Amino acid sequence: MRKLLSYFSMLFVLASCGFVTSVLHDDEVVAKVGKSTLYLSELEAYIPNGVSPEDSTKMAAQYINTWATEQLYMKVALEQLSEEEMDVSRELENYRRSLIKYRYEQRYINDRLDTLVTDSQIEGYYEEHMQDFVLSQPVMKVRFADIMKDSRYKDEMLRGFLADSLTSAHALRWFDKSDSWIEAGELAREFGMDYRAMLGLLKNDFIKYEPKDRGDMLVAYVLDIVYSGYAPLDYCRGHIRDKIISTRKHELGMNLERDLLEDAQENKTFVIYR
Repeated sequence: MRKLLSYFSMLFVLASCGFVTSVLHDDEVVAKVGKSTLYLSELEAYIPNGVSPEDSTKMAAQYINTWATEQLYMKVALEQLSEEEMDVSRELENYRRSLIKYRYEQRYINDRLDTLVTDSQIEGYYEEHMQDFVLSQPVMKVRFADIMKDSRYKDEMLRGFLADSLTSAHALRWFDKSDSWIEAGELAREFGMDYRAMLGLLKNDFIKYEPKDRGDMLVAYVLDIVYSGYAPLDYCRGHIRDKIISTRKHELGMNLERDLLEDAQENKTFVIYR
C-alpha cells in the first residue's frame, strides 16, 4: 500500500505540472479483485481538478478501498447466495413502478398546483391553528453590530441605533433584522452565549457585551420582542404558506387516485368480480 500511495503521489504531481507520459493511459490497471478490474481512467475521473497531491493520494486510496469492498461483497454474495436469493427482478420491477408512479404524480401535481396563497388565507390558517404557533423561545426584531471599543465612530453608531451607513461601513460585523423576526437563540449565537444570559443584558433596548481580552464590543438594538405566547403572524407567514401548499399537493394526490379508480370503473377497465 505504501508503494501504491507513493505511486499516486508521483502520478498526481506529474499531472498537476502538465506532464504527459506515454506510460499512463486509460487502460492501465490500478487494482483487481478476482476478475473485476479498476482502471486508471475511472480513478482519474473521481479526483477533481486542482486537488493537491496529498489530498489526491488520500482520495485515491479511499476510492480504491471502497471499490474493492463493493467487489468483495459481490464476490462473497454470488458464492454463498442461492439463485432464488439472488433473483431481484421482483424488487426491481416494484421500484420501477414506484418511480414511474412518483414521476407521473409530480407532473400531475405541478400542472394543477395553485401556488398563490393570499394574505387572507394565511391569516385564516393562523387563526384556526394558533396552538401550533406557541413560542418555544422569544422572537425579536433587532440590529446587531460588532464594534471596536476604540473606534472613533462608536458613539455615533450607538446614537444612530446601528441603523445608518456608518455602522455598516465601520463595524466588524453587522446585520439588520429590523423588518423580520428572528429567534433569540439566533442572535445569542452572535454573542456566544445562551439566549437567557443574553436577554439578561438587555437594558434600554440595547444588549451590550464586551468579551474579556478583546478589543471589540458586541451590541444589539432591540426594536421589538415577544417573550412568550403565540408567535407573531409575520414570523409564521412563510411556514403557513408552505403548509397550505403542502396540503394542496396532498389533496391533488388523493384526487388523482380517486379519479383514476372512478374513471377505470366507468370505462370497465377496472372490474371487481364478486
